[in-house]
Amino acid sequence: PMGAAKHPIEGGAGHEERTARGTTTVRTPHAMEIVACLAAGLVLAGCGNVAKTARPEGLVAASQADPNLDLTITVPPRASDLDNEQYDPWESFNEKMFTFNYNVDKYALKPVARGYRAVVPEQVQIMLGNAINNVTWVPRFMNSLLQGKWEGALREVSRFVLNSTLGVGGLFDPGKVAELQPRPEDFGQTLGLWGVSSGPYLVLPLLGPTTVRDGIGKGVDSAMNPLTYFVPFVGQVGMKVGDTVNDRALNYDLFAGVEATTIDLYSSVRHFYLKRREQMIEE
Repeated sequence: PMGAAKHPIEGGAGHEERTARGTTTVRTPHAMEIVACLAAGLVLAGCGNVAKTARPEGLVAASQADPNLDLTITVPPRASDLDNEQYDPWESFNEKMFTFNYNVDKYALKPVARGYRAVVPEQVQIMLGNAINNVTWVPRFMNSLLQGKWEGALREVSRFVLNSTLGVGGLFDPGKVAELQPRPEDFGQTLGLWGVSSGPYLVLPLLGPTTVRDGIGKGVDSAMNPLTYFVPFVGQVGMKVGDTVNDRALNYDLFAGVEATTIDLYSSVRHFYLKRREQMIEE
């Protein structure tokens, strides 16, 4: 049936648990984001919600590394269990784009990330990720204000000042020591909080899973980002690609583990993307 596209899976180990319903449970702190970033091939969008942390050794170690962000994923035995829950009128187009993005990841992004992490020390990867996260603070700050999250807005300002000074331009993250962790606020969440429905699910080439509402939100977030006006377009694309390769390299083993334990990637990514977006709005 539509939505049940399956892809060949390469090696990788995961943590599995069999439940009474016959489903497989994978526990990992950033599981939804990692599945979405991997399977949808966010070559230009980047995996912004994947933490810039030391490389995990499989899913169990990743869960132990950040227990506060634990997320349980239940992979259903039948795609039909999920199909009725999602609004996906453009499924035929979306599946084609999903397969395209998957192949881009498999044949382009993954090999590049493999070579990148062999050459670039892991600590340097973390520092680069920190710096990029630091300079993209404005949309998170603005959306915190628009959502009435005053504490979150103050946290963003405090973290930016601290990391830009003591953190040497954001290369280091003293904000983490000060418990000033950023939250991934965006305009798609803001619209959702204001009561705007998500609209149809959509998979875009190179940009991965989204919805009509979230797609509009990404455009507004880009307009909020000062780098949009001060960095040439080619430079912005370079930063996005570099950040994505950097994230892919940092989470290379974890991606393999999640991929190996997910049979129907299309339906699972759709389900968990939409559920995670709902959760982020409620938070």
